[in-house]
Amino acid sequence: MTTEALEPAVSHFTETFTKIRTAVSTFIVGQQEIIDDVLIAICCGGHVLLEGVPGLGKTSLINTIAQAIDVEFKRIQFTPDLLPSDVVGTQILMDKGGQRELVFQPGPVFCNMLLADEINRATPKTQSALLETMQEKRVTVANQTHPLSLPFFVMATQNPIENDGTYPLPEAQLDRFFFKLQVGLPSHDEFSEILNRTGGNSAPHVKSVSHGADIIKMGQTLREVPIAPDVQDYLVKIVRGTHPGEDAPKSINNFVRHGASPRAGQAILAASRARALLDGRCHVAREDIDSVALPALRHRLILSFEGEAEGVKPDSLIQDAIKSANA
Repeated sequence: MTTEALEPAVSHFTETFTKIRTAVSTFIVGQQEIIDDVLIAICCGGHVLLEGVPGLGKTSLINTIAQAIDVEFKRIQFTPDLLPSDVVGTQILMDKGGQRELVFQPGPVFCNMLLADEINRATPKTQSALLETMQEKRVTVANQTHPLSLPFFVMATQNPIENDGTYPLPEAQLDRFFFKLQVGLPSHDEFSEILNRTGGNSAPHVKSVSHGADIIKMGQTLREVPIAPDVQDYLVKIVRGTHPGEDAPKSINNFVRHGASPRAGQAILAASRARALLDGRCHVAREDIDSVALPALRHRLILSFEGEAEGVKPDSLIQDAIKSANA
């Protein structure tokens, strides 16, 4: 598609994105980078893992975005006793016209936006119930497949400082998250504004400014944004640079056991296209790739024993891979 033919779709993308961002910001104080990254992931059809200590507004952020987009929103509080059937649903025996038959009872995963709160508190068996839903957008129970409504997103939260009663997310599930975002403490002024907005008798009202169909259309627009061969080559170098080998930085060879998957490259490409449009360009540049590399890669690096022992941060390793790709 030519740039001229793409202009109406690009205008729809940027205008809708701005309207959603503005609506969310009427309730959420600060966190503009987090808001933008979550919205980018949603436009790309991806899932997001939000990590931060309790009380930073992770759940409120997701709930607010769901209101702004006007999609069906459901929340699951993950606990150690949660069962897979509590997530995806199960078959129940019902009496129909004097005959009993098994009928599928959908679980809370049948929605447009699912908040998996404290996802690392559930057992690996329950966590794995989300694998098919996150990748194929469907649920299989008793050899019967049930498609989910589109768009569909999983927004998961986890607490990084409390390890009692938690289970690490399997690498296969981590890889299905488009972004991993780290929510930090608000600044002094933001803290004061949070108290002003939430300490009164009424809270700001979040208006619905778009619909699920808008999100699907925005995702289709992103696929039309071109990327030059040399820029795509740069992206490939970064992802391949996270794998130990002859061309990898020294830190990667010393502290990484397995690097990022091709799915990480797909996430970077999609997100960098969104960054380009938000910056007013209809083509992907290297700075777009650099701006989304950290959230797309930080949860996909598997550290070696030495890396774990040294307490190496994945973000610093990714920066080394970026520097190596620029060399």
